[in-house]
Amino acid sequence: MNENASEVWLQSAQNLQKSMAESLSKAFESFQNMDLGEASTKLLAPTVKAPNIKFSAEKLQQLQQQFLADAAELWANSAQGKHQLADRRFADEAWAANPTAAFSAAAYLLNAKTLSQMAEAVETDAKTRARIRFAVEQITAASAPSNFMALNAEAQKKAIETQGQSIAKGIQNLLHDMQQGHVSMTDESLFEVGKNVATTEGAVVFENELFQLIEYKPLTETVFEKPFLLFPPSINKFYILDLQPENSLIRYAVAQGHRTFVVSWRNPDASLAKASWDDYIEKAVIKAIQVTQDITGAKTINTLGFCVGGTMMGSALAVLAARGEKPVASATFLTSMLDFADTGVLDVFIDEGFVKYREQEMGKGGLMKGKDLAMTFSFLRPNDLVWNYVVGNYLKGETPPPFDLLYWNSDSTNLPGPFYAWYLRNTYLENNLTKPGAATVCGEKIDLNLVDMPVYIYGSREDHIVPIGGAYASTQYLPGKKRFVMGASGHIAGVINPPAKGKRSHWIREDGKLPKSVDQWIAGATEHKGSWWTDWSNWLAAQAGKEIAAPKTYGKGKYKAIEPAPGRYVKAKA
Repeated sequence: MNENASEVWLQSAQNLQKSMAESLSKAFESFQNMDLGEASTKLLAPTVKAPNIKFSAEKLQQLQQQFLADAAELWANSAQGKHQLADRRFADEAWAANPTAAFSAAAYLLNAKTLSQMAEAVETDAKTRARIRFAVEQITAASAPSNFMALNAEAQKKAIETQGQSIAKGIQNLLHDMQQGHVSMTDESLFEVGKNVATTEGAVVFENELFQLIEYKPLTETVFEKPFLLFPPSINKFYILDLQPENSLIRYAVAQGHRTFVVSWRNPDASLAKASWDDYIEKAVIKAIQVTQDITGAKTINTLGFCVGGTMMGSALAVLAARGEKPVASATFLTSMLDFADTGVLDVFIDEGFVKYREQEMGKGGLMKGKDLAMTFSFLRPNDLVWNYVVGNYLKGETPPPFDLLYWNSDSTNLPGPFYAWYLRNTYLENNLTKPGAATVCGEKIDLNLVDMPVYIYGSREDHIVPIGGAYASTQYLPGKKRFVMGASGHIAGVINPPAKGKRSHWIREDGKLPKSVDQWIAGATEHKGSWWTDWSNWLAAQAGKEIAAPKTYGKGKYKAIEPAPGRYVKAKA
């Protein structure tokens, strides 16, 4: 590179440094446009001020030197008509075949990488850096040239090949999604709850204003004497556990000989706007346990809680223990948190100001809209769960393929404001469930040290909602005999992994030790190919007692079949 060119690149580096420092400040400011429940600016909680971006001279010099080297390489590659576009957004040959598009993609990748490195180099506290990192991720994901028709070579090529039909279809897709209120991740017209998802045979045997209790028809001549009750997350619909017959955890449990019940949460409307955490624990979780006992005549039952359902189940078990009651023989926690010290990326949203704002806004009544929650969770992985579909649906005019899991993911549910506000303060902000006596639930000061029973704890290694460390932390509080298992993949795909598929791996420590940190546990764990379901099934069978004749009818006594599964509660839209 000659002297004049070097001066040009140096000036470019200096300009980039200035603009990126400004961008970091703006990114931090715009970060407040998102929270755990609202992506619009009208509900912003001004809890933090944009920081004065500062870097150490040494780190800044290193970044400048690296940028100069990378920019020189980009310039040389451009002159030779070749670029290294190691990103799946630019993988189509149309990008490499178009010099202008290839350069814009390469320049974007360089700038995005440098901006990310500058975010890491900011001299500030860890939480502020995490917030800047998150905001930078949102900005760089949104500004990719692949997101714009004028810059997307692949979309332009398709428009030419289809004589504009892809553009027309993209406009139709956009209008459709605007009408339905969310970006389509799958062809939702191909799914219907009760018809081709949530099809395991059963009946609703109890209902109140918060939930329906579904009992499933046995698939075996005998069942274990201790029934099995599942608590899905109230933030979602229960049929994530019953998508298709081949990947239904509910059907799998029934086929293993468990007399199986599941809580189907009502999708809250205005009539539940004042429902509290206490209401859900007493009138739903504890009530479901009692009804399951009444129907089956069992002194004790086995339970499972998934995600927030596990947190609710743990709270209910602590309430029952405080009352001297132990109706549950064993508990399974799937990607659940009781200890909220490690909440991963979600921690960037939480501070005292934000929680106070939510308490003032809806702590005494209101609804946290499901679509807002779903949008925020999608933006935790913006390229995979947002922009990927924007490009495919609108720029390329494609219809996303049918996928039951993504259909479920789009079937959002509301949350009552008081429930949501209590949950934010007592878990994410103050981590009170782990402090004996710090949280009062249903009139009882709860203590997890009293929840003494065998427990099976599962965490997913790549989970971005319940980090593996957060799932593992429960092992340090519950006093009973514990088994911890780690699965591959993320929050949902790691859990919904039937054995017949032969996919992924899971890890177990053969010595049964549960050291303080998950990293220590992983260091001594052994990988096993395939699903964790079989290990869990063997464990659960050992907790389930003897086998008895399977019931011939649903319910018992006053608990009669109300309607066929999956029931009407799960069909209500947010």
